[in-house]
Amino acid sequence: MRALVVDHSEAGPVRFADVDEPEPATNEALVEIRCIGLNLGEVKFADQWPAGAVHGHDAAGVVVRAASDGSGPPEGARVALGMAPSAWAERIAVSSAWLGTVPGGVELADAAALGIAGVTALRVLRKRSLLARDVLITGASGGVGHFAVQLAAMAGARVTALVGSPDRAAGLRELGADAVVTDLAKIEGRFDLVLDTVGGPQLARVWSLLAEGGAIHLVGFASGQDTTFPQGSLFAFGEPRTIATFGDTSPTSKEMTDLLGLVAAGRLSAPIGLRGDWKDVDDAIGALFARKVHGKIVLEVS
Repeated sequence: MRALVVDHSEAGPVRFADVDEPEPATNEALVEIRCIGLNLGEVKFADQWPAGAVHGHDAAGVVVRAASDGSGPPEGARVALGMAPSAWAERIAVSSAWLGTVPGGVELADAAALGIAGVTALRVLRKRSLLARDVLITGASGGVGHFAVQLAAMAGARVTALVGSPDRAAGLRELGADAVVTDLAKIEGRFDLVLDTVGGPQLARVWSLLAEGGAIHLVGFASGQDTTFPQGSLFAFGEPRTIATFGDTSPTSKEMTDLLGLVAAGRLSAPIGLRGDWKDVDDAIGALFARKVHGKIVLEVS
């Protein structure tokens, strides 16, 4: 069968290859993959995975053989995978711990767009009560940002979305942002929670906007730049402020089920900025690197 595997050559970061058919363990279902979802991190840092390994973490498809131990969804169930290992193949063997059952009325393409971005946003925003809180989401036009804006607004937060340019602000107010800004200097007030996907010099400026007792959760470093804090800026009187890294990769079945339920209820959308065929994966990755896509990239497995 065909799969997208890690390629460490200049032609990479992935290439098509013929790989062995999966052999499910007793607690694993055999899933025929119909759509895959791309994330910037997994293609940008593909060299951190072994060359030739089946790559990718987000996908959606149909169970063609249920787990023999009776766990997980039955044969014929439509399922979505989030953060699952080796997901970009025609068929994969996967534990039910990584699967969410896709409700009727939800397209598999939308389900494949949830994965890493949706689960990360949900897990961070569940760290504290957001009702009537001020929340800042940086890189709000990206995959995590799109979900974070919606989920924070849904939880009752006052949401400020920070984007890199005016053209990347489109649609964020409709998703629930109370304010959309391109310049931190124009922000007044302080934030109880910051979900930061950018890092770099901007992070030091964001720190100065954190309220007493507030927290910054670092879920990415899209800037690729170092962060230097001005002398004395990490000391303050009052309730402690915190910066926390966030890279929880534990099984995602519960969160995927919650997210899929919100999509089915019409309360959460999975903005797809580019949809195509996986044979055009190189073009899709090029668009992702060039920051030409607002939202997620979903490719159909043909």
